[in-house]
Amino acid sequence: MSYLNHASKEISGGVAQRRHKLDILQRGFQVNRWLKGLAIGALVGVGGALLAVSTAGSNFERAIGLPWLFHLRGAIEPPPQVAIVAIDGQTGARLGLPAAPQEWPRSIHGRLVDALIREGASVIVFDILFAKPKLKSDDSRLAAAIAQSGRVVLIEKLTGRHQPIIDGAGERKGTVWVEELIPPLPMLQKSAKGLAAFPLPKVTAAVHDFWAFRDSAGEAPFMPALALQIHTLSLYPQWLRLLQRLNVPAFDKLPLSAGEIKTPADLRRFMQTMRLMFEKNADLGARISTLIDNETGRAIAEPAAAQLKSLAQLYAGESRRYINFYGPPGAIPNIPYHLVVAERDSKASKPAFSLAGKTVFVGYSDLFDPGQPDRFYTVFTGADGVDLSGVEVAATVYANLLTDRTLKPLGTWEAFAALVLFGCILASIAYLLPALLGVPLAIALAALYAVVVQWAFNSTDMWMPLATPLFAQLPSALFIGLLSQYLLERRQKRHMGEAIGYYVPENIAKDLTKMRLAPGAANKVVYSTCLATDMAGFSGLAQKLEPGELAALLNDYFDAIAQPLKRRQVDVTEFRADAMMCAWTASEPNIAVRRAAILAALEVVEVIGQYQQHQFNLRARVGLETGWVYVGHAGGGGHFVYSVVGDCANTASRIEGLNKHLGTRLLASDAVVEGVEEVLYRPLGKFQVVGRAGAVSIVEILAKQEEASSAHVLLCERFAEAVNLFNKAQWQKAGLSFASILHDYPQDGPARFYFALCERYQGGATLPDDPSVIVMDAK
Repeated sequence: MSYLNHASKEISGGVAQRRHKLDILQRGFQVNRWLKGLAIGALVGVGGALLAVSTAGSNFERAIGLPWLFHLRGAIEPPPQVAIVAIDGQTGARLGLPAAPQEWPRSIHGRLVDALIREGASVIVFDILFAKPKLKSDDSRLAAAIAQSGRVVLIEKLTGRHQPIIDGAGERKGTVWVEELIPPLPMLQKSAKGLAAFPLPKVTAAVHDFWAFRDSAGEAPFMPALALQIHTLSLYPQWLRLLQRLNVPAFDKLPLSAGEIKTPADLRRFMQTMRLMFEKNADLGARISTLIDNETGRAIAEPAAAQLKSLAQLYAGESRRYINFYGPPGAIPNIPYHLVVAERDSKASKPAFSLAGKTVFVGYSDLFDPGQPDRFYTVFTGADGVDLSGVEVAATVYANLLTDRTLKPLGTWEAFAALVLFGCILASIAYLLPALLGVPLAIALAALYAVVVQWAFNSTDMWMPLATPLFAQLPSALFIGLLSQYLLERRQKRHMGEAIGYYVPENIAKDLTKMRLAPGAANKVVYSTCLATDMAGFSGLAQKLEPGELAALLNDYFDAIAQPLKRRQVDVTEFRADAMMCAWTASEPNIAVRRAAILAALEVVEVIGQYQQHQFNLRARVGLETGWVYVGHAGGGGHFVYSVVGDCANTASRIEGLNKHLGTRLLASDAVVEGVEEVLYRPLGKFQVVGRAGAVSIVEILAKQEEASSAHVLLCERFAEAVNLFNKAQWQKAGLSFASILHDYPQDGPARFYFALCERYQGGATLPDDPSVIVMDAK
């Protein structure tokens, strides 16, 4: 007796402690774990996004991410309509002139213009500043050639500096940025078709982007934009017609023909007017492109359509854009200056190059001299140190505009949202999943993201953040997620070790606290409705989890199930590994016992359905049977369990196992639901379960009547008709009926089970003695 008193005190105190520990586990594992996972994900996601949109992050992407994208993509073919006439270190010697181009007579450039006109060049762009006068006859020779060509663009040099602001007392009050434009000689200005500057913004000695228009000068165009407009002047009548069809405001301010655009000032004013027109009509670029698409092949030829669309994008796009480099120096054909300008023997063969219809850029470009003047470091600067020359950068930008293939960075908010989502998913995976699964999955997700980014870059010229997610967010997610997971796991294991030792069935604890201590005192045979349930997939979890983790999971799982059982005043609860056997008892058969068990079973299924959304993917199967059972203490050696024994309990367990064959969650014998009108159920037929000699009529309990939908009711009616055909051995008709049910209810397990049987029986399978009784050969 003293032993039982001592056991009573220990178990009674242990129950309180167990409840406390389970509450901690449930809150920590179920709620806090997800909240912490989301918090860590948000931290990594928002942190990476803020880095990416900052100045430091932009520089990081330009220095790391963009070169990766270019190198993985490799060199691509530039458009054939662009070429460079290159001056290099050997050109002077080949022409019998000084090595420095500044010392050449300008008449040589006049000869070059004449040669380019003979070759059929569309536009000629000089990346050479002719600011200081030289021998007048040579300057006049060049001016005459430029004027006669009507297609030459000369560069203006744009310089800028900070100028101090001095007050009347001679004190410095600040600085102001002052820009100065150095034009070519007046006679050359008058002869040129266009004048424009071409400054390039540098970031850490590298060039990545350019300006198409100059905000500080009323949207004046820079050199590549000016060249593109001259190149497309032959399409001006079609351009005017497009604008007229779209009823663009201020259309009447445009020249009626390209012939009215005579001087560089005329061209600049025209382009400024066009730029402002597009800025005031934000959708004009898209509307023109759509109209061009609709008329391509009919009113507009294919080549002209592409040029007109590029022109529309020139005016509709941002002032500052990113350069899409084609490859290392020389990617755009560099034709030696001396080969173009040299007089050809009338008997000479056709030259190896063709400049017909091309825009030709003229400037210094030496593909072998790392110290060449006017050079720019780019992502394709080679190991030999040779950079892209300024003229090749200008030609590259022009080619980008001509084909509308400048890089398209992801918008600020789009990039921010993408990185927040990426970082949140990445860190949540690293924190919430086991390390053996989470780490490879996080790395695989990052690799998939990199593949998508590279694909977008290669196929659409879209530039998405790459360095930040791979080299900032991924390591941060893995470090923070795994460290947090490790600390949480240590804390959970400590709690689980304490809680598992206190876990005992609640009804035994009640008996002990009420001093019902003699093991044989509570033994009795009673009428009962037994509820059997187990955890689907427990064996797989047992292989994956540590014993402490598994115990904690079972504690949480059983505690969730216990709540509806307690509300329905269950009498006996017995835990068997991942299974539970419960019983509602009475001295005589009683419908209240069956009703309480049914309603509790429905609530158990509902609770587990909610519970699995917050925990592992747990699923419960429930079986109900009613009959006479033995309840009481079983055991020996000073240790007892309160158990349910009898055919009723055994059959409930077998009915529970039948769920996995029928794809259901809650099954019962028809004796359980007899007279219980509060629930909707459907008869599934007679089954002879393993370990039982006779057949049991099985029903599936679907829902409370008040919660049942019309779809549930219709399913019951149609299923009953199909089962009736099956019981009459009309396999073909029954199969068609079950197939019809599956068409409307594709997840219905019983219909799928019966449909398979019909297929087997029609296929010649051996029929049982009584086809209406389904004999199960597995638990």
